[in-house]
Amino acid sequence: MDRNLTGKRPSFRDEKRQINFTLILILLALIIGGVWFANEVYKPEGRFEPFFLPTPTATRMVNTYIQEAQTYFDAGKIYDPDARDAIDAYREALEMNPDDAETRAELARLLTYSSSLLSTHNERVERLSVARQEIEQAAADAPDSSKVQAIRALVLDWSATSIAANQEERQNWLAEAEQAANLAITLDPDNALALAFYAEVLLDQNQLGQAREHAKLAVDQAPELMDTHRVYATVMETYGEYRYAIEEYKKAVEITPNLTFLYIRIGVVYRALKVYESALEYFDKAITINNSNGVQDPLPYVAIAKTYVRMGEFFVAALNGKKAIEFNPYNANTYGQLGDIYVRSRNYEGALPILKCVVEGCTADENEVGGVAVEPLELTNFEIAYYYARYGSVLAALSRPGANQCPHALDVLGQLEDVYGGDPTLMSIVAENRAICELLESP
Repeated sequence: MDRNLTGKRPSFRDEKRQINFTLILILLALIIGGVWFANEVYKPEGRFEPFFLPTPTATRMVNTYIQEAQTYFDAGKIYDPDARDAIDAYREALEMNPDDAETRAELARLLTYSSSLLSTHNERVERLSVARQEIEQAAADAPDSSKVQAIRALVLDWSATSIAANQEERQNWLAEAEQAANLAITLDPDNALALAFYAEVLLDQNQLGQAREHAKLAVDQAPELMDTHRVYATVMETYGEYRYAIEEYKKAVEITPNLTFLYIRIGVVYRALKVYESALEYFDKAITINNSNGVQDPLPYVAIAKTYVRMGEFFVAALNGKKAIEFNPYNANTYGQLGDIYVRSRNYEGALPILKCVVEGCTADENEVGGVAVEPLELTNFEIAYYYARYGSVLAALSRPGANQCPHALDVLGQLEDVYGGDPTLMSIVAENRAICELLESP
């Protein structure tokens, strides 16, 4: 066989074979698998780990929970005791990634806002206590996060103004809130949330000028945020500039159209302006949102009842007060609101058993409105103090020579004096009713 040995390397094959692509693919797969095995399975410490271990954090799943929480928030479903809500979703995200400080801070923010949806002082105390625990943990995990420090200022400020047991506790929380807000601004001067929450702290420290300045700066810097408009509206409301306050609250509603506490706030401002029909309209919008979310919240009905009291329509006011009690017949605070309506309408006989449930508690048989046993409210804040004042006043007003309830009235008023003896308004009520009882008992 004649072979050409020049010009090329010699070939000793009779004919060219075809390339085996299948074999090449198998070899490539083995090489890639070996690289993956070296990088993922064999650890630098010289040990092997089992295949198919989960990653330390299921990032996609965590993000799903966070997105779910935001969806609930946008829908106005911050807190629902009977169904899943934004708070539940944030808690599940944190169960999967407990070191995520900013998600924990968001949970604290929602816990704080949800405290405004609770109708009793004890519930608010508990909710804000949990919010403080969460934000302090977030601050410990990420002390240099401007967002975390800004939300810490919010939580402490709302605690100081909502549930502080005394003036010292209020001042301490406000001082801590101011420090947190200042730190947040130092860490990020462009953090509009920090500016807004600092304005809220300044407002509660009665530094109105600085509060207005910072609130305006925050809303100019971040007009897309609900919180900046809410805080600016609060500042304007404090100034008595109700029209501007309504305008800012409405801008907040445009951004987050399903947050019921914003609608209630707008209604309250309209009520202050004596524009009662508009007030009732916004309270009704809050009810509509709650109904669509399946939330049974008595607060809009209480707000409606108070509005009808202002209008002098006490019968309709009482109907709405009773509707609020239907949602939570164990809530003594709502009974206090209904008792106040009866007192204002001079229905003292109707007010007496209702206020008894508030101050002394009542059995199911004694409770003609709710039909359940109600635990009394401890004398822990001014709202409850006025229920005590109402109850003592009704007992004194209904006293007659043959049915003298003054000893009972003076006992209730004495409890009030022991706790709030320094408050001139409450003490004037005590003095007035003591005078009534002295006249009754004089020969």
